[in-house]
Amino acid sequence: MIKRYLLFAIALFGYQTYSQHIESNVPDTLQRKDYDYLFERIEATSENKLNQAHYLQYFLQKAKNDKNFEEIVNGYKNYLHYSTEKLKVIYADSMIYAAKESNDNALIGSAYLSKGIVYYGQKKHKYALDNYLIADNYISKTNDKYLIHKVKYNIAHIKYYLGFYDEAISLFLECTDYFKYKNARAYLNSLHSLGLCYNKIGNYGLCSEINEKGIREGMRLENNEMRDYFIHSEGINQYFKNNYTNAIQKITYAIPIINKNKDFANESVSYFYIGNSHWGLHKPEKALAYFLKVDQIFDEKGYIRPDLRQNYERIIEYYKTKKDIHKELYYIKKLLKADSILDNRFRYLSSRIRKVYDTKVLLRDKQEIEALFNKRKYDTYIFTGVKVLFFLFVLFIVYMHIRNKNIYRLKFQEVMKKKETLSELDIKSANNGIGDINKDTVGVILKQLERFEKDKKFLEKGLTSLKLAVVFNSNPKYLSKIIYHYRGKKFTKYIADLRIDYIITLLKEDYKVRKYTNSALADEAGFSSTQSFVNAFFSKAGCPTSYFIEEINKMSQSG
Repeated sequence: MIKRYLLFAIALFGYQTYSQHIESNVPDTLQRKDYDYLFERIEATSENKLNQAHYLQYFLQKAKNDKNFEEIVNGYKNYLHYSTEKLKVIYADSMIYAAKESNDNALIGSAYLSKGIVYYGQKKHKYALDNYLIADNYISKTNDKYLIHKVKYNIAHIKYYLGFYDEAISLFLECTDYFKYKNARAYLNSLHSLGLCYNKIGNYGLCSEINEKGIREGMRLENNEMRDYFIHSEGINQYFKNNYTNAIQKITYAIPIINKNKDFANESVSYFYIGNSHWGLHKPEKALAYFLKVDQIFDEKGYIRPDLRQNYERIIEYYKTKKDIHKELYYIKKLLKADSILDNRFRYLSSRIRKVYDTKVLLRDKQEIEALFNKRKYDTYIFTGVKVLFFLFVLFIVYMHIRNKNIYRLKFQEVMKKKETLSELDIKSANNGIGDINKDTVGVILKQLERFEKDKKFLEKGLTSLKLAVVFNSNPKYLSKIIYHYRGKKFTKYIADLRIDYIITLLKEDYKVRKYTNSALADEAGFSSTQSFVNAFFSKAGCPTSYFIEEINKMSQSG
């Protein structure tokens, strides 16, 4: 802390000295320039630090002379952007100080948000979250939708980091909807983060869709800054699909831009999943080389996250097969160190990570190896620590069970309150065509869809857009476009929701149907498999069929 304030004092003294010099040497032409011009010159001279320092200083001095608090904050923000990591937090503090002088909630909140982003970039997530929450407190008092969504985006990243993927997905979806027409880079960033969340919850197909969409949208918006990151994300996704060779190719392709951006976190993740892919291809020697690179970044930056824990499990396993007990012991100690950091940073997340080498096993192996050198026994506190960890784990499981029950109850109540209609969206007027489809064609197909829904033709098994288009004497492209426009969903989702609405109605009205198995319900609704029915029901109702039937039976008995 003392060192930080010392740096601040030195920076302040240097600024005052230089600003006095610059005031007496600013040419008249520069004095007449506005802030936009000065900002453009700051960006344009980024390769010439001496010239850039001139414009940075004059921008801030002009703002102070004008007593323009917004531009004073921007002046410090300019410094923050081009300063070293050690000075970034100091300039962020200066932004906050100046913003508070303005008594402008949006400006103060934005300054705290910038400080949080600095901490997040340094992987100091606790401090980042603290500042995001302060920023949210100020920004929520304003009507600045852009800043409100910017806070949501950054808090979503903390939720993702802690493993609350469903909550992160909800926030990132809001951000993609808002930023799509407001800010191209923020939109693409939100899409990328959304894809990462889908990967974490095991929805690899949807992750691939998001990555492909991100690349397409980048081309449409003429912004390719995130292209390599989408390829990187898809490489990791391919690893989870067991397509190891493809994973290696995609991740390797993205590494140069990641290194150029000095993104050590994604660099570490890249090496880990390339190593894991080689491991999956039964090439442990190649895998080890990448695992050791992850270890090097851990040594240099202290960066670790739950999935990277397996990096040390692999290294330990490698040296165990080589019977190299010295290195095995060394990396067991490394893994224990990583666990200690993870337990501090991820108190909620760590218990959810499957541990091949849990703490108890690690400590036992460590003691057995050390016994070869000094013949010491386990200390009793080790067992106490394991018991405490186990107790916390049980508490977490109980908490998650109760939390899920509460969520299911709310979802069930929502479904029961819904007014039963043939579709979720009212049919809109077909006075206009859709793209290349004229209004007459739209009107005909809408009437056919009404009859299709009313007659419950959606229960037919093996139904596809092609089959239905043939029945409607149309084509799949037109049919899908009209369904998406007037029902708000793709064809597969449209059919699945109609079927689930039908089943929900049956469950409400017929107690005999409540005795059906999932397999029988799937058959009744026309699903091709039990699993696809189970997934569709949960997606629509927000709870499993077993819970839904149980609650309906309770209502029937109490009634």
